[in-house]
Amino acid sequence: MGFATDVIHAGQPPEPATGAVTVPIYQTSTYVQEGLGRHKGYEYARTHNPTRAALEANVAALEGGVAGFAFASGMAAIHAVMTACLKAGDHVVVSDNTYGGTYRLFERVLTDFGLTFDYADASDVAQVEAALRPATRMVFLETPTNPVMRLCDIAAIAQLARPKGIRVVVDNTFMSPYFQRPLALGASIVVHSTTKYLNGHSDSVGGVAIAAEPEVAERLAFIQNAAGAILSPMDAWLTLRGIKTLVVRMQAHDANGRVVAQFLRERPRVKRVYYPGLEEHPQHALAKRQMSGFGGMLAFDLGALEAARRALESLKIFALAESLGGVESLACHPATMTHAGVPPAERQRLGITDGLVRLSVGIEDADDLLADLDRALAQA
Repeated sequence: MGFATDVIHAGQPPEPATGAVTVPIYQTSTYVQEGLGRHKGYEYARTHNPTRAALEANVAALEGGVAGFAFASGMAAIHAVMTACLKAGDHVVVSDNTYGGTYRLFERVLTDFGLTFDYADASDVAQVEAALRPATRMVFLETPTNPVMRLCDIAAIAQLARPKGIRVVVDNTFMSPYFQRPLALGASIVVHSTTKYLNGHSDSVGGVAIAAEPEVAERLAFIQNAAGAILSPMDAWLTLRGIKTLVVRMQAHDANGRVVAQFLRERPRVKRVYYPGLEEHPQHALAKRQMSGFGGMLAFDLGALEAARRALESLKIFALAESLGGVESLACHPATMTHAGVPPAERQRLGITDGLVRLSVGIEDADDLLADLDRALAQA
C-alpha cells in the first residue's frame, strides 16, 4: 500500500464486534478469560491493549519495521531502547547536538548503571568512526538535530557501524516517517516522540520505538511489559487519529517552513538561519538525498539574549512554548528552555547561543506567520 493509504488503514481493520471504522478506546485494565490457560490474546492491559496494538502496528508499517512499541513519552521510548539493547560496560556514541532531555537521561541517569557515552559531530562520519571503541554497542543519532538542524548521513553511519555489530538508533521525531525512513537507510531502531508530528495536535504525550530486527522487537516487548511505561488507550487513540492526517499536515508544515526560512534569511536583524531546505545549508545536498521534504522545524540567531527576548515576547501567532510538531506555530528559546540542562560551554560550542530562537512552523496562513515574525523582528 502507499504511504497515504497506510496512515489511514495500517493496523486498523474495521472493529469486528460492530464494524466501527475507527479503532475504539479500549479503556480497560483486564480481560475475562474463557478458562484456565484459555484467552483471546489479552490478559492484562499493561501487557496488551487493542488500541495501543493498533497504533503499534500502524507506526511499524509507516517506518517499515517488524514491530512497534508505544510508551508513555518519547523519553520513555528512548529509555526502553537503551535498556533493551545495552548492559553495564557498554559504550554509546551520540550525535552531539542532541535534545537536552536525551542528554539528561544519558548523563544523569544511565551513567549510574554503567553505560558510557561520547558525543561526536555526527554530521562528519569520520568523527563517528573516531569515537568508536571496542565496547561501543550503539550509535544514537538525531537527524536533523535539535535545534541547529545538523544532519547525519544515516546510510553512511549504518554502513560503518553494522558490520561491527553496532546498532544505529535514529530519533526521527523532526521529520516523521513521511519525510524520512531511517530503517530503509540501514538503521536498526527508530524512535519518535509521538507528542510531536505523529499526533500533531498538542493534546497527547507519548513515544514509540520501531525495530527492524525480530530479536530487538522481542526484547522491547519484554521491557515494555516488565517496566510498564506504556501509552494509555486514550493517548494511543489520539495519536492514531492524528496520524490519519499526517500526509496533508506534513505537506503544509513543509510548505510554510520553506516560506518562513526564506523570509528570515532576508531580514537584516537575523544573523543566521538553520534550515536544511536553504541552499546555503552545509548539508543541503544530503537533505535532498536522505529526506523527501524539509519539514517545519528551523532556528535563527538574533545575536543576543535581549534581542531574542524582545522578539519572542512580541509574537502573537507563534506561541512561546515548549514542544513542537502541532498544527499551531510555536517558538522557543533553546538555551533557557529545551536545552537548559546542557552545560553552557557545551551549548555555545554547538551553536545554541543566547540569541538562538527555534520555530515549529504550523499550518496557519503563511502570510499571517510572516506578518507576525515581521512585527516581532522589528522589536528585536
